[in-house]
Amino acid sequence: MQKIAYYNSPVGQILLASDEQGLTGLWLRSDRFYADNLAKDHQLGKNKYLDDAIRWLDLYFEGKNPKFLPKLHLIGTDFQNQVWLALLEIPYGEVTTYKKIAEKVAGRADHLPIRAVGSAVGRNHIALIVPCHRVIGSNGNLTGYSGGIDKKIQLLQLEGIDISKFSLPANYK
Repeated sequence: MQKIAYYNSPVGQILLASDEQGLTGLWLRSDRFYADNLAKDHQLGKNKYLDDAIRWLDLYFEGKNPKFLPKLHLIGTDFQNQVWLALLEIPYGEVTTYKKIAEKVAGRADHLPIRAVGSAVGRNHIALIVPCHRVIGSNGNLTGYSGGIDKKIQLLQLEGIDISKFSLPANYK
């Protein structure tokens, strides 16, 4: 049975979900895949996984590196899980590129699944904790955040990243 909780953050309301194995979801209200793996029979409630995630978020939004990881239950294909595990290796306050993640998961340089990596990053069900906001384009573009570029910018700035060195999408105001 999935339990859910809501968290009010500086980037808007967050929906958290967990099952008996760990945290299964963390979505910003603006996420284009909001609650896409939420069970229909979920219940509002509490458990240790939600409590740990809320503690993590409290520290994060205080501008601190939480330095612990709540127990996660990543639900996806083998490839998606590889990509999400690679995201977990991106240090707090740093960014990487879709290309570097593709090199890591492909294990070879002659075939880089950059678009597939982008798709898997976008389907990340546990935003912030699995830090998809720390991925940028190889040319320094701030691109590809399902919660919205404005939220990506806020999160990167919260981590002390100087976004002035990155390019904003042409349609960003």
